[in-house]
Amino acid sequence: LALATDLTPKRLQPRVVGLMYVMLLAGITASAWVFGATLENLTPGQLVRVLQGAAVAVIMLNLIASWKQEALAVSNDMDTATPVATFRESWRQLCRGPQTVRRLIIVGLGSMAFGTAKVLLEPMGGHVIATAKLLALLAFGGLLGIAYASRVLSRGTDPFRLAFGGAAIGLPGCLLVIGAHSLGIPGVFLVGTFLIGFGGALFCHATLRAIMESAPKGQTGLALGAWGAVQVMAAGVGVALSSAVRDLANLLLGPDRQVFGFVAEAGGYVAVSALEMGLLVATIVVIAPLLRRGLVPRAGDGSQTFSETSLQSGP
Repeated sequence: LALATDLTPKRLQPRVVGLMYVMLLAGITASAWVFGATLENLTPGQLVRVLQGAAVAVIMLNLIASWKQEALAVSNDMDTATPVATFRESWRQLCRGPQTVRRLIIVGLGSMAFGTAKVLLEPMGGHVIATAKLLALLAFGGLLGIAYASRVLSRGTDPFRLAFGGAAIGLPGCLLVIGAHSLGIPGVFLVGTFLIGFGGALFCHATLRAIMESAPKGQTGLALGAWGAVQVMAAGVGVALSSAVRDLANLLLGPDRQVFGFVAEAGGYVAVSALEMGLLVATIVVIAPLLRRGLVPRAGDGSQTFSETSLQSGP
């Protein structure tokens, strides 16, 4: 992401970042179908062979992607007398940017919320409504979300409004996932899964764009690194937390108890969906103050962007 940002004109950055995520989600979608087909008759030996094939594919694709991506250029004209800022100094400078800490908190809450869903959607579908290929559907929703986000962000749309919309779209998705079992309609679960994928992609792309815009000059790479670190750690916490909540709910319900028409097996997944909804609401609450900031026309191109002065004020 940092390299693509350095090589791309500012007006094209949303499209380039969107393309990178489209390729990521395309890989997830394609591999989900390939794994589903190759593991249809599951045996330990077949599972090992599929894992080995995936590992070889990852190594080969990364070697191809890295080949001559950044040529080594040694120059004798570099000013070695210029002091280089330490990581601590650079980090402090980044955090002094407009609303940087709040932006990272938003990234953490939203990533944790959507992270709770991704691991449990597939097993929940299998246990509750016996559907499959949910990961591919989730990625397909993400593809459409990234395409839409890239389009509107390249036109100067407020990234926080888009992130707000992504979190809001995730809420009905969770409701549909929860209600699918009691309604007895598998299609409802599929629609909820699609909405979670679509909303998560909008949120991801929009917050990335917001972090890039807020980065001080020369610190875009550090800002992207901070966004990536917060996103990955928060998503990991969401995955671990959702697993613990599911197991605890199943333990409390017991093997035979039903709550609101849900069997014990489904009750744990419903608790996870409720947790995700709570995190999405918290994300919306944290984003809301930033939506009050005004937008001003960007000089020269007729589009809109954040006014720097409006973002300097506190939350």
